[in-house]
Amino acid sequence: MTTATGQHRGILAGTLVISLSIAAIQVFGAVVTGSLALLADAGHVLADSGGVAMALGATLLAARPAAGRRTFGWARAEILAAAINGLILIGMGVYILVQGSRRLIEPAEIEPGGMAIFGAIGLVGNLIGVALLYRARTASLNLRGAFLEVATDSATSVGVLVAALVIALTGFTRADAIVSLLIGLIIVPRAVKLLREAVNVLLEAAPADIDLGKIREHILEVDHVRGVHDLHVFTVTSGLPVLSAHVIADRECFENGHAPQLLDRLQTCLAGHFDVEHSTFQLEPLGHTDHEHTTHT
Repeated sequence: MTTATGQHRGILAGTLVISLSIAAIQVFGAVVTGSLALLADAGHVLADSGGVAMALGATLLAARPAAGRRTFGWARAEILAAAINGLILIGMGVYILVQGSRRLIEPAEIEPGGMAIFGAIGLVGNLIGVALLYRARTASLNLRGAFLEVATDSATSVGVLVAALVIALTGFTRADAIVSLLIGLIIVPRAVKLLREAVNVLLEAAPADIDLGKIREHILEVDHVRGVHDLHVFTVTSGLPVLSAHVIADRECFENGHAPQLLDRLQTCLAGHFDVEHSTFQLEPLGHTDHEHTTHT
């Protein structure tokens, strides 16, 4: 199975190489200059690199065919990677906020010239990553997460440069801590959003862009359909929504062999109006629900 993320594997690989290089350079720069903002930026980039690496690994698993008990293969490995990525970023953001608060109370000596150089290197690398991921950013949760992370890294690199300039001109070393806190405040909300979306997929919540009410209306508008229940829509992985429903049809559909044509119309309706290619319908005659123990509507 080729998932949405798997189609852009080369872009993710290129982004990973760039991110790891930036992280290594900025860690070295943080040690040399004493800048917490530079270290925070490096830590964020390193966390992003881990997320991209997990996304790449997940695409390899997702490409494995369905077999045995894994009827959808390993496609959902991408969502697990996105969830882990969100957790890592939340932890990194909290750490930066704590350390930044400490630096506000007890400022440290900073070497602004080196801080600016390493911040500029990070900015250039991150902008290259943004350019690589821009077109693919809407293809999947993992690609969106990777794009947001690299874009955020670019913004934080600008913050590092601004802090270096302020320190160089005024000697106000708390600017380093202030930028660190801003980086943390940028990281945490985005990470929480990414984690929430991944968890919604794992809990098989209906996709945010699909209106269950409208789906029900479209099904009921198909000729010979008299009702629908046990309607479920969920996402296996990014780009793969799945629908199942019990559809009550006129009894004549079963008597004159018209049921297959009705099934075709239902699946065409869902694919055409809602981009749901994988749908499963149980066609039932009127009165069949009396024999079911339904717990859903």
